[in-house]
Order: sequence, then C-alpha cells, then structure tokens
Amino acid sequence: MTVTVLMGGPSAEREVSLRSGAAVAQALRARGHRVHEIDPVPGRLEIPSGTEVVFLALHGTYGEDGGVQAGLEALGMRYTGCGVEASRVAFDKGLTKDRCREAGVPVARSVMIPAQCAWPEGWTGPVVLKPVRQGSSVGLQFVEGPEDFGAALESALGHGSEVMMEERIVGRETTVGILEDRALPVVEVRPKRGSYDYANKYTAGATEYFCPADFPEAVTEGIQAAALGAFRAVGGRDYARVDVMVRGDGSPVVLEVNTLPGMTETSLMPKAAAAAGMDFGMLCERLLELALRHRC
Repeated sequence: MTVTVLMGGPSAEREVSLRSGAAVAQALRARGHRVHEIDPVPGRLEIPSGTEVVFLALHGTYGEDGGVQAGLEALGMRYTGCGVEASRVAFDKGLTKDRCREAGVPVARSVMIPAQCAWPEGWTGPVVLKPVRQGSSVGLQFVEGPEDFGAALESALGHGSEVMMEERIVGRETTVGILEDRALPVVEVRPKRGSYDYANKYTAGATEYFCPADFPEAVTEGIQAAALGAFRAVGGRDYARVDVMVRGDGSPVVLEVNTLPGMTETSLMPKAAAAAGMDFGMLCERLLELALRHRC
C-alpha cells in the first residue's frame, strides 16, 4: 500500500509530531508499505499521487482541530483518526465539556475566562488555567489562589484568546486509549516531580508510566467507561486517547480527548495497545485498515 504520513506542521507541538511521524513511517516500511513523509503547509496541502491513505501524525493546531481533515476530504483522501467535526469538538475544551455533560460523562467544574478578568466569584483555589484550543499541556497554568491569578492568566492567554478555569482535581492521573470503540488497558501517569505539564511530558525520565494501572477491577472499569463515554460524546471514530483523573474514592473525571495522540513506540497509546497484545507495527497497520473503511 502507498501511504503518506503527515508530520510536523505549524503547531507548538511540531517536534513531537516529527518524532511520531518518523516512528510511524519506519514501522509501516518495515511492514512492506511504500511511505511518503510530508510536512504540510496549511492552505497548500499537497499529497503525492498514488497515495491510498494518509496517516495523520500531526498534533495540535491544524492537525487535531479539523483543519487538515477538511483539506483531505476536499481532495477525496482517506485518512486515519477522527473526522472533521469530532476533531473540531475535541480540540475545543469548552465544546468537549459541553458534549460530555450532555452525555452524563463526569467532568470537572469549569468556567470560561475572558481577557483581563478578575478572579471569579464563588471559586476557591487551587485551579487550573487552560488555553481552550491547544494540546499537549501547552500554556497550562496551575494557580493556588487569587494572588497568582493575574500572571497565570496572562501567560495562558499567550497561547490563545480563550482560557478555561477548571477546578484542580486531586488524585491519580490516567489515560485510556480507545481503539475501535473499545477501551484499552488504563495507563497511570506519575511525574517524579510536580505535575504532568509539557516539560514532564516530553523530558526523558521525568515521568513514570504504569500499564495496566494498579486499580481495583471496578475502578478500572469506571475509568474505561468514562473514557469511552467521552470518545462517543465528541463523535470519535477509530481511535483516540482520553485523559482521566481518578479521585481518592475511585471516581473518574474526564479531562480531555486527544484525537491524534503521540505515536512514537514509547507514547501512551502504543503502551496501552502493547498491554492489550498489539505491538507498534500492528497498531499502525490496524489504523490504516480502519481508515480504508471510510468513504472518500
């Protein structure tokens, strides 16, 4: 099969995307596919002739917000991962929360914060400030109380014009891969210091990962059900990864849906697939097969 891997792109997560794309391309070539590697430019999307399917290894803006998906559909190309609308919804943290609440999926209390806003009434810290349309913890700010709010909001607004304030959930951080509308084994994420921010996410050795996570069976099932519910709520297809906090009482709280999760051999989606008996090459192959089921 002739496959084009889209990688890199214009987002803040470009370097991560390049690593994902290189790993996918290597795995697909090892399985006998002819592979093109393309660093796309928004507005000038060019796919090599003969391409049968496009493997999306993009992260963040343009890759996960529905932009590249719309461009590929205009070209009549099949591609991996979620469609245009699901990508648009999942990339917007406010829309994701709305869909999850409507579907009865547990999410954290939150409020949208306009620029130059004071600390909202009725709130106590700690809270988290998140740019509404960014991925990979880009611009994430942890705030203890009103005295830290102004500087944190200014920093978060440097990554987008809209910011969400969310209660900070105390508990264990997990992530759940979704493949073909079923939840994979739960991965627990434990930073050695601080929180699971951009630095701890992408600094080698800064975070430990445990898969399958050590929870009682009923708690594991609850985490997986919440993740699958969020995936369905945003209209996901084929695969994604859902981040879920687990409170001390075992109750899950969905944080966000990642429609194009990292795809290096050590990324969390491949870790979960490996725990389910699917190695990296098999996972990449399966995502191609799923993409081919969709109409151009």
